[in-house]
Amino acid sequence: MKMKALLPFILACSPAIAFAHNIQLNSSVPNVKVDTYGEILVEGKDTTFQAWNSEQMKGKVRIIQAIAGRSAAKAMNADLMAAITAAHFPEQEYQTTTIINQDDAIWGTGSFVKSSAQDSKLEFPWSSIVLDESGNVAKSWDLQPELSAIIVQDKQGNVLFVKEGALNEQEIQQVLELVKVSL
Repeated sequence: MKMKALLPFILACSPAIAFAHNIQLNSSVPNVKVDTYGEILVEGKDTTFQAWNSEQMKGKVRIIQAIAGRSAAKAMNADLMAAITAAHFPEQEYQTTTIINQDDAIWGTGSFVKSSAQDSKLEFPWSSIVLDESGNVAKSWDLQPELSAIIVQDKQGNVLFVKEGALNEQEIQQVLELVKVSL
């Protein structure tokens, strides 16, 4: 009897749980700016920061990885990141953009998140890495805390795929195929 009463409530809440973000297929991601820190650039053997805007992502096919500033969030889709590296997509037409929400880091680890992001940029200089100190992107896109979101967009900035959480093998293959057909 109690289950019958709860069922409509559960069903009413499930779409909100499954689609907590506000990113829609065949549309651009909501426009957002990151002024503190922003995109990490390589200058010689060091890194610098510049303000970043999501509009800058147009012009190339992209896999966007928006992650909490936690090692568990980074590890969540490590298999996809390895598959992207192995795919050797052409740099003129494709770029991975990683947006790190430093505001969603474990308390006291913000400086480690920053230095790790800078080290990653030095290791993968062709990737776009954005350090978002205030969590503007996660707030603007309504992303779940402590997770990794994967978004595929075409050259015009239209979203082709979006999922929060770990991708399974079938979803990884789907993401890679979407990139290939969009190049």
